[in-house]
Amino acid sequence: MESSPSAMLKLLLPKTPFIFKTALAHTLNFSETSSKWDLRTELTIKVLRDMLGPSNNMTPITKLQHLTTKDTGVKGKVWVSKVQLKTPEEDDVRQLLFEAIQDMGDGTEKWTKCDMHDVEGEWTGGRTGVSDTEPEPAGASDQEKYAKLMGEVKSKVTLLYFHGGAMYLLDPATYRHVTGRVARLTGGRVFSVRYRLAPQNAFPAAILDAFMAYLSLLAPPPGAPHDPVPAAEIVFGGDSAGGLLCASLLQLLLQIHRSHTGPGFPTVRWYGKDVEIPLPAGLALSSPWLDITRSLPSIEGLAKYDYLPPPSHTHNMNYPPDAAWPIDPPRAELYCEGEALAHPLVSPVAANDWSHSPPTFFGLGEEMLRDEDAVLAKKLHQQGAVVRWREFEAMPHCFAMMLDALPASTTFFDEFAKFCNEVVEGKVVSSDGEKLLAKSLKREAVDLNNVTQLTDEEIARHMREGKERILKKHGAAATETRPML
Repeated sequence: MESSPSAMLKLLLPKTPFIFKTALAHTLNFSETSSKWDLRTELTIKVLRDMLGPSNNMTPITKLQHLTTKDTGVKGKVWVSKVQLKTPEEDDVRQLLFEAIQDMGDGTEKWTKCDMHDVEGEWTGGRTGVSDTEPEPAGASDQEKYAKLMGEVKSKVTLLYFHGGAMYLLDPATYRHVTGRVARLTGGRVFSVRYRLAPQNAFPAAILDAFMAYLSLLAPPPGAPHDPVPAAEIVFGGDSAGGLLCASLLQLLLQIHRSHTGPGFPTVRWYGKDVEIPLPAGLALSSPWLDITRSLPSIEGLAKYDYLPPPSHTHNMNYPPDAAWPIDPPRAELYCEGEALAHPLVSPVAANDWSHSPPTFFGLGEEMLRDEDAVLAKKLHQQGAVVRWREFEAMPHCFAMMLDALPASTTFFDEFAKFCNEVVEGKVVSSDGEKLLAKSLKREAVDLNNVTQLTDEEIARHMREGKERILKKHGAAATETRPML
């Protein structure tokens, strides 16, 4: 996205009165968040909230996608090697996913079978001895850059990373500041996946891409620059919608294991070989979005700390028509058919069986998605998985990426990277919950058995009501637009 001084001035100048009013309220302690946030945080979050509100929702989806997937080049303390791996001739991976979707559903869901797609992404690693503005070497091939990257790798950590963006925005190119930072902190490497975006590619296209990316690490396709990576050295990582993909991919793998009746690991035919499908070493999640229905209580109850608009503020939001949206035939949600909203691979918070899951890290703010994250953390913990919970008081969604100068953000990234290193080294052996207080970062213990009081029945009811709300909105929108068709 364009971030030049002139572009930022053009964007913020009309908001000068709003910015002044916000700063004054914070300075005089009239704001309810004055005691939790510094002035810069207050301005950033409230300006973002204003920009993302319904009155500003006038940009078509294809333009938003173009703006948020733009590659502005590689520079600074990061090596980037781009990869595109051709799809295998076998269709087994695709059919294995479809079978799992069918078996995990209740028979009422609607979804469309997608095609297989080349695995695309970027290998990212730390680069030493350069400034933050140093360009990448001119004329170097991706193979040469991968060799340079591997020459600086100091740990066994391989992070399979899925970016955020509500399933329809952003790209590995716009996440290099994140993946590069994690690579430097872990001493390892990151494979950042360019999964297919909605609404052009609805569920389950992104999960199929994620599954193929994981298999590509385990058993590299012809032409891949990397050697096979043991599952014990792979951590699934992601933020927001990328966290959803991590959880969905894990639930898919667990379903494949549950359905396997023979000895050893389940296998799949992959580039002419039967490849085992083990579980990864762990998951490292940042503010994961786990409920596409956006229906649990914190969505509204913790909106005061967040910049994302809650459902009560978005009932009139409709993207301007363009080539991507609305689609024909109409669909209730950008990511999936309305009938599939509560499917466990669409909204992982709806999945009940998480037994045998690997250790999982949760890093989040006191944000709108807090309830769904707490529900999954509690389920994992009570079903025997190791959970590391780090909740940052009064912080918004994905705060460490939005407010990277905050001490809390530095602490978040340190905790994230520490988990990745320790889980690969086999040092994460017991659950551990903490809440870090605003400004002081003092730590308070969190009991993972009581991290949420929501029952399974309440969760199911909230999700059912959220699904009905979305379907009703979709029906109303279809009726409103029908005369125009």
